[in-house]
Amino acid sequence: MRVPLENRIGEEGKGWTYAKSLLVHERLSIAEVADSKRNLALLREEARGEVNGGTALLDDPLFAKRLTDIEIELMALEFTELRALAAIAEGKAPGPESSLLKLQGTEIQQAIQELRMDAAAYYSGTLQGALSATQLGHETADMAQKSYFRGRAASIYGGSNEVQKNITAKYVLGL
Repeated sequence: MRVPLENRIGEEGKGWTYAKSLLVHERLSIAEVADSKRNLALLREEARGEVNGGTALLDDPLFAKRLTDIEIELMALEFTELRALAAIAEGKAPGPESSLLKLQGTEIQQAIQELRMDAAAYYSGTLQGALSATQLGHETADMAQKSYFRGRAASIYGGSNEVQKNITAKYVLGL
């Protein structure tokens, strides 16, 4: 495309180079570590407070294990993010670890969303479609459903997870 010289940003022919640099920074934020920590804490609180048949879902060993497994993955992701942010604070550009952050971050987000759907189903059931909290019978189910369906896109934007795996294989593993 033709752009008037006074409207051009940077050097001619370097558009994709600039775009790739921006994508690296975007992927750092797509990991959404803070949001995942908040959502996991909310899920834990919901599972602790709700009772079905006299037993809180958090007391179910399988549910508790799944929740703990996600927490462990999230802690590892947080430390990776902190290393990347420390490098940026020192004036370095983020490297291929941004792809790892995006990849792992979106997988953790989706694991939380799936577990939240399971919790909502345990208490009241969730159905596909645009149903309100009143129709579902439970606010948790309504929020779980919306989060789940919206969260599927996270593995696509910022470069699909498949592309991030290729970047990781090439630049991290040297394959």
